[in-house]
Parts: sequence; C-alpha cells; structure tokens
Amino acid sequence: MQAPRHRVRPVTSTVMQSALAPATRTAPHHNVLAILSRPGFRRLLTVRLLSQLGDGWFQAALAGSVLFNPERAASPIAITAAFAVLLLPYSVVGPFVGVFLDRWSRRTSMGVANLARAVAVLPAAVSVWYGREDMIFLGAALIAVALNRFFLSGLSASQPHVVEPDRLVTANSFATTAGTVVYAGSLGCAGFVIQLIEPGPHHYAGVATVATIAYLASAVLTFVCFRSEALGPDDAIRSTGSIMGGLRDTAVEMVSGFRHLADLPAARAVLLTQAAHRALFGVLAMTTLLLYRNYYSIDDAGASIAGLLPVAAAAAGGALLGALITPRMTRRLGAGLWLVVVTAALAILVPAFGLPYVPALTVGAAFVVSLGAQATKIVTETSLQLEVEDDYRGRVFSINDTGFNLMFVLGLLVGSLVLPVSGVSPATMVGIGVGYALVAIGFGLVNRRLTHRADTAVAHQ
Repeated sequence: MQAPRHRVRPVTSTVMQSALAPATRTAPHHNVLAILSRPGFRRLLTVRLLSQLGDGWFQAALAGSVLFNPERAASPIAITAAFAVLLLPYSVVGPFVGVFLDRWSRRTSMGVANLARAVAVLPAAVSVWYGREDMIFLGAALIAVALNRFFLSGLSASQPHVVEPDRLVTANSFATTAGTVVYAGSLGCAGFVIQLIEPGPHHYAGVATVATIAYLASAVLTFVCFRSEALGPDDAIRSTGSIMGGLRDTAVEMVSGFRHLADLPAARAVLLTQAAHRALFGVLAMTTLLLYRNYYSIDDAGASIAGLLPVAAAAAGGALLGALITPRMTRRLGAGLWLVVVTAALAILVPAFGLPYVPALTVGAAFVVSLGAQATKIVTETSLQLEVEDDYRGRVFSINDTGFNLMFVLGLLVGSLVLPVSGVSPATMVGIGVGYALVAIGFGLVNRRLTHRADTAVAHQ
C-alpha cells in the first residue's frame, strides 16, 4: 500500500522565504568543508565529474565532425536543425520520463543511463570514422545527449539525500561548477588534441570513443557506491500492473507534477527566469559559433576549433567565479535579489563586450555570460530543491530540463533567422541586452511580491 504523501506546503510558507530571501550567514569555507566531509556528497560528485568528462570528449567530436567540418556548409539553419534533432525529442518526453525518477531507484536510473550512453557512443564513433553522419549516427548521438539530460535531472533530484537543506546552495554551487569546469576542461583538451593531430574523421572518432570509458566508469561507481534506495525517491511507487496501466498511471503522475509546480509561485518564477536566460544564451551561442566558423577564421576548421578553446576556458572561469560568489551573495542579498543583480549586469555587459566583434572581447563575453548562467542555475536548482517535495522532485526537474532545452533551441532558431552567416549583427546584440533587462525587471517585480507575501505570512504565524 502506498504511504500517504506529505501535505503540500502553502505558497506563503517560510519555505518560499528560505528559497528567495537572505539566509543566515555562515562562513563559506565552513560550508564547503561541511559538504566535502559527507561521503555521500563526494561519491555523487565523482559520479557527476566522470560523466561530464565524457560529455566534453563526445561533444568535441560531434562539433568537429559536424559544425567545423570544412566539407560542410554550416549555415545558421543547419546548426539549429542539428541541435533541434538532438535536444527536442527528449524535451517532448522529458516530463513523462521524469516520472520514473520518482518511481524507480534514482541510483539505478542514473547508472543504467550512463551504461546506455557508453554503448551508444560506439556506433556514433564508427559512423564518424567512415564519414557517414547517417541515421545510425543521428540515433546514437540522440540517445547519448537525451540520456545526459535524464542523468543530470537524477543528480539534481538526488542532491538533498546527501546534503542537509541549509547547505544546498553551497552544494549546488560546488557540484555544478566542478562539473562545468571538468566539462569545459575536457572539451578544451579534446579540441587541443584534435588541433594537434590535425582535424579529420578518424581523429574525431577516436576522441568520441574516449567518452565511453568515462561513462562506463561513472555507471560502475554509481552502482558500487550507493545502495538501491540511497538517493530516493523517499516514497517510491512500484508498478505491478500491465504496461498500459503503468503508462496510464505515469501520465497521471506527470500531470500531478505540473499541478504541484503550479502551487509553488517562487519555484515557477525562477524556472521561467532560467528559461528566458537559456533562450538568450541560445542566440549568443549561435552568434559565437558563426563568428568562429565564418568571421574570425574563414574556411579553416583547425583555427576555428583552436579559437574556441579560449572561449571554453573563459566559460569555465566564469562558472567557477559564479559558484564561488553565489552562496555568499545569496546569504547577503537573498537568492531572488542576487538573480536580479546578475541578470541586470548581463544586460549591460553582453552588448559592451559583444559589439566590437573582437575575439578577445568575445572571450570576455563568454566569461560573464557563463557566470550569469551558473548563478541562475544554482538559484533555480536550490529553489526547486527547497520548495518541491521529494515525491515530485524528479518530475519537476525534468520539466525544468525540458524548458532548458526547448528555450535553448528557440534561441538558436531566433539567432538563425536574424543573424547573417558571419554572425555580425549589432542590432541583435543590442536586442539581447534589452532581453536581459526585461527579464531582470520582470523577475524583480515577481520576487518583490513573493518576498513581501512570505514576510507577511511569517509575521502572522
């Protein structure tokens, strides 16, 4: 018999205040030492880092073989189509698949996901080796990328099981930034190797194959280091009926996940803000790809890839700084106000760095955008972890990932329609700055209303 679910907390509870308002100040290094002292956190972090190490190598191979192949005309629409084919199928079923993170052992789900990715990389690498980016290549790449989002949703939903609630901001900052730095480092390392040995299909295939080792190691570590129920869900539901009955129950639970999110205005606000950030990031990503492919290094695949290495390094540095300062700033200002400050800063800095269209300033833009994206991700994940009950957490994080992917592809699409092949468009760069300004104003107004409501509720308790 299913255990009774916890009562959903009212939206005016102190949970909202803890998610968006200033928290009790604690020395940052004490929080970091505290989370690193927990064996469960260290193990989950290692699982994450191994997986994202594989992501860097695999995606470097994809970029080299598809986006920077001199034999291909990488038009804006072609780039958007490539990302859409890889990301949108999972986005359609993401909330549905997220139900399984609330029904099955998350440890098992994440371990199996990385085992499947290790297997999927091999046919993709073979296709690249023979220069055939066909349906086999597309299907294998789709599986690897889609399961990555499922894996990351599982990590986010599992984090509260290895860290106490008052240190979730620090844990999310440390874990997501370490993952981003490892990913960017492996991406840069793979790009350097490709540049060193001359770009070509055989070398791209070899780089992709390295990812298999990392995915396999991450999967094995997941099974070895955690018991079946160690990462939740707390109130797992085991399906024993027919397949159709299980699908019907899953669809009902998916709807309940949306309804649960609808009852949490603070969670909705940060989720929508991150989605807007992601759309603007999509336009910037398209701009950067076109600049390095067709403006800074015309028809030189090796130079294009080499030019992106400083961009990857700057993005890693921005993510690292974002993680270092976000816990302290959320304790000082509150997560909501810190998110407003970061977004408003991007409204000014992105056009300032982007408009000259100089490689060095493009690297600077990558740094500040990555810092803002990391701060937004940390605030969003922490707010969802604090507000959303564990029985719904997998579904809500999958909804978050779905919006993350959809808005990124939407941003790429907008970029492909408004940007020239060179990527140089001052009007678009100014428009991105205006977009960040509107997001900062919109979320600022919502945050002010929610914080006032939470303060009023506390005063009447």
